Amino acid sequence: MKKLKKRWNIQSNGQLFIVFLVFAITGSSAAKLAAPLTEFFEIKKVMGWYIYWPFRILIIFPIYQLLLVFYGWVYGEFRFFWKFEKKMLRGMGLRFIKK
Repeated sequence: MKKLKKRWNIQSNGQLFIVFLVFAITGSSAAKLAAPLTEFFEIKKVMGWYIYWPFRILIIFPIYQLLLVFYGWVYGEFRFFWKFEKKMLRGMGLRFIKK
């Protein structure tokens, strides 16, 4: 835990708990919200996994990005998650994201 706290520049165990909580809530929420959107676009599992799962992942990705910053703001860790988000998107090759 010490290495993670140092890497993320986290000061306390409470702050680390909040960060883990936000990651957990965000992942669950994004996956839950993807289901109604796949139904809205009428993408069904019977169409085949090669259509359903890539589409679902493409839907989950932007939802996750937005919810991560939103929940970070709700739990008082906006600055941490905003920096985390920019670093993650830059690492994925989206170079238009400024430091």
